[in-house]
Amino acid sequence: MTTSTSTPRITVLGSLNIDLVAYVSHHPLPGETMTANSVAVSPGGKGANQAVACAKLSRSHTSSSSSSSGSSSEEETAHITMLGTVGADSYGSLLKENLAKHGVDVSGVRVLDSPPGIKTGMAMIVVDEPTGQNRIILSPEANHFLQPEHVSEVAHLRSSSGSSSSSGAPQEKPDLLIMQLEIPVPTVLQALKTAKQNGVQVLLNPAPAVPLPDEAFDGLAHLVVNETEAAILSGLEESVLDTEEGLEKVGTLFLQKGVKTVIVTLGGRGVFFMTGEGGSKKGLIKAEKAKVVDTTAAGDTFVGMYALEVVTAAKKGEQFGIESAVRKANKAAAKTVERAGAQDSIPWRDELL
Repeated sequence: MTTSTSTPRITVLGSLNIDLVAYVSHHPLPGETMTANSVAVSPGGKGANQAVACAKLSRSHTSSSSSSSGSSSEEETAHITMLGTVGADSYGSLLKENLAKHGVDVSGVRVLDSPPGIKTGMAMIVVDEPTGQNRIILSPEANHFLQPEHVSEVAHLRSSSGSSSSSGAPQEKPDLLIMQLEIPVPTVLQALKTAKQNGVQVLLNPAPAVPLPDEAFDGLAHLVVNETEAAILSGLEESVLDTEEGLEKVGTLFLQKGVKTVIVTLGGRGVFFMTGEGGSKKGLIKAEKAKVVDTTAAGDTFVGMYALEVVTAAKKGEQFGIESAVRKANKAAAKTVERAGAQDSIPWRDELL
């Protein structure tokens, strides 16, 4: 079936990686060679993870779509589209198939066969089993061939007149665009500009963080960062975020740059939020209790759940309840860390009931 215009639409522009994950008894020291307890190969990439999070959290497991085109299910509460690039290899095919299996529209995922030899992006992840903490090394590969000119022309961020999806249905612009920084920064900046020109709200999760120009924050609807990212983007020492007063200082700085809502995830300390005129709404919400197995994709799950709350409220014409959205996102992320893996660890909607 075609997606109803009453169904919220989220577009995720970002990375698609294959994850090579080693589970170890401790993170290796410099010069240390060690044997992993187990190894897994699975679909990942922050962009793809967040698309899968939006898709899984917007439907129950039993109603998930297995259509290769990512077409809508009767039970979905949002339609999710992925924009990105993969190589013409088996990993690229696996990533597209996995997205579609979870109900994500993959019509915007480009398969690159030139330049010759371009590979799908890859992430090497080492997980410390006793704590669940990870260390990640990225090799962007095809992700870095997603250039600004591709974004400025893409119909997925524009009004629907004269454009259509690969299925032939009219292409509607999204209610929310989600991005990260695992693709080239100039591409992200162009997407921000294109979205602004077309009245599309943006949620930016700037990871891995690099300093961004002030124009990136002007009019940005939602900024979701962790402590390290907040420090890099604000230019302040990370230790400033150790107190609630310091968190308010960072939040105020971003609001002054033009951000509408600032979210700072703090791991075991919880989540800080600030929004409204002069930061009139703010708070520090405690973390959910969880038995941590693997923290991979926890932040991506948080973004997915939070994004769904944003578009659902907007589509219903209701006022967005930020504290409620953060609490729900916290709960979903806590469920994720109790499982191993990235996209496989993200819960379905009915698992949170």
